[in-house]
This record gives sequence, structure tokens and C-alpha cells, in this order.
Amino acid sequence: MKSSLFIVIVLLSGAFAGLIHGTVNFAIVEPYLDQAIGIENQNLFESGAEEDSPEFWVEYEGYRTWQKSGQILAGVILGTSVGALFGIVFALSRNALPGNNDVKKSLILAGVMWLTLYIIPFLKYPANPPTVGDGETVVLRSILYLSFIAISGISAIGFYQLSKKLKNNKKLLALVGYGVFISAVFFVMPENPDEITAPMDLVYEFRFMSVLGVTSFWASIGIILGLFWRKLSSQKEIDYS
Repeated sequence: MKSSLFIVIVLLSGAFAGLIHGTVNFAIVEPYLDQAIGIENQNLFESGAEEDSPEFWVEYEGYRTWQKSGQILAGVILGTSVGALFGIVFALSRNALPGNNDVKKSLILAGVMWLTLYIIPFLKYPANPPTVGDGETVVLRSILYLSFIAISGISAIGFYQLSKKLKNNKKLLALVGYGVFISAVFFVMPENPDEITAPMDLVYEFRFMSVLGVTSFWASIGIILGLFWRKLSSQKEIDYS
């Protein structure tokens, strides 16, 4: 497979998966965002920070319409960028991945990246609706979340490299090592600094739908890239020159 063809299928896979992710989010996450923002607006009215006026609602509706209309496009853009990373990792690790065809191999890799780059950081810093979080702590919260993603991802690569040096049943030690290490990091990392004041039913439902949305992306990119790769597997291996 020539490098130009590799780039095309990787970007297309990410774009299609991002399209699915954006569409799923629009369908199942947006209603909870509307509820959360409605609570936030009511708090603004009660505090006197905003006035419940026609002008406010015109501006609000215009802003939300703009947000919603760009959500699917944003999903495609994000999916394309993440898809590029996924494609590179798949190309480098394909021969070492378990599975008897490229679709299974791609899905396994997607599952590993879903777990290490999303689920584990999510368990420490779960997604919250807009009514949760102080604007003054947004930078700190972003740093904590991205740091956890980086630590989880880099350590997973490190223990994977260690597993390649071990033989037979000893390879399990690398998986155990990652589990012990990331568990220690989980408890050492600071907690989310913001108190949750939104109704917990809304928070839990929003988090569940967020997980479904992101899971749809990783499942989609695993299937789509695997199908593309299998279709083109009769060609030569990738030439990066």
C-alpha cells in the first residue's frame, strides 16, 4: 500500500467515524445539554446576572443554533485528527495485534485506545454538563484531564514495549504492571476541584450518553479502517518514502 493511499484511507476513516460520533452526540447528548443550560439560565435569572427578556432569548437561541449546526462538522474535524493518530498506531502495531483479519485487529486496537485514552481518564474526571464547573477552574481541569490521558497513553505504550521483551506467560506481568501503575496514578492525581450542584440524575444521564457517543467513534473507526485495510490488503505494504 502506497503512503498516499494510506493517508487517504486513514483520513477518510477518521472523517466517517467523526461524522457518526457527531450525529450520535447530536441525537442523544444535545437534549441533556439543553436541560443543563436551561438550569444555568434559570440560576442567572434568579441571581440577577441576566434578565429574562425577549432579547436574551433571541441571543440565546441564535447561539445554540450556531452551536448545534457546527457540532457534526466539529465531529468530522476531530475524527479526522484522531483518525490520523489511530491509523499510524495501527500501521506500526498491525502485525503484533491479535486477530485473524484486519477488521478484528483494528477493533482490538480501537478497544485498547478507547480504554486507555478515554475510559480510564473518564473514571477519574467524568464529563459534566455545563451547569457543573467554575469558569475560573477550567484551565486547571483541562490540564488535569489531558495530563491523565497523556500518562495513561504513554504508560500503556511503555508496558506494551516491555511485554514484547517478555516471553510466554510472563507477558501478563506487563498488563499487571500497567494496572498497578495507572491505579496508583488514579489515586495520586488531584480530584476535580468543582462541586457538583446540578441534579445528579441529569449528571449521571449526561455522563452515560457521553460515553455512548465517544464509544460510537472508537467502534466506528475500528470497523471502518479495518474494512478499508482488508479491501486494500492485496497491495504492497505501506511505503512511507
